[in-house]
Amino acid sequence: MKNLVLLVTAAAALAATPAAAAPGLGGKVYGARIEKGVTEVEMRYGRLSGDAADGEDAAVLELSHAFTDNFLAGVLVETEREPHESRKVEAYSIETIGHIGRIDSLGLDVALYGEYEAVRHGADEIEAKLLLQHTKGPFDTRLNLKFGKELEKGQPIELGYAVSADWAAFGEFRLGAEAFGNLGTTKDFLPRDEHFAGPMVRTEIEHLPGKGELEIEAGYLFALGKSRDETNGQLRLVLEYEFHF
Repeated sequence: MKNLVLLVTAAAALAATPAAAAPGLGGKVYGARIEKGVTEVEMRYGRLSGDAADGEDAAVLELSHAFTDNFLAGVLVETEREPHESRKVEAYSIETIGHIGRIDSLGLDVALYGEYEAVRHGADEIEAKLLLQHTKGPFDTRLNLKFGKELEKGQPIELGYAVSADWAAFGEFRLGAEAFGNLGTTKDFLPRDEHFAGPMVRTEIEHLPGKGELEIEAGYLFALGKSRDETNGQLRLVLEYEFHF
């Protein structure tokens, strides 16, 4: 009887622990540049397609403001939905981005990202990212290196990345590709892990109220590595409204 109680207790604890979202699901590749006075309202949506995880999705709402050309702060609400279940709020977050500088010889902007995530049904988390952005002519390349940690004793630092490359193809349309993935932890670096990569298209509508712009991004990322065990890929949609406040 005692063993049965222990088994049930352990199962309940595992059920109460939220599963980590797939890389890129509700995420973005952050740029390293900041423009003073710009406020952004953004919605990011991702949905897994195919295989066992088909229908699992995540939606993130983000509000941020650039107080200077070197400092931005914002708040996020993260929601997730398992297949055949209702949507649930998973976490509330506070984020900041600080522009460190520019390496002129490389045409590279460098920034640091920090986030505190208050998780509703699990340990809170902190996350830092090194943001790199290189622009030359019609080309824009971005790399985010992620370092995250659950605020529980003994938990290792989780490592990951997000990368994108796109170019101005015609008119207001940009074509490119992006990828998201995990790189293991400080205790187990570069295991067989989850990765997603695929094409995307981005466009914008200008001259909206408040000197605003609406940026629309859509894409499909193919599952790679461990991700293929549960899904074929993920559909992505990002809507971002920028205005001067």
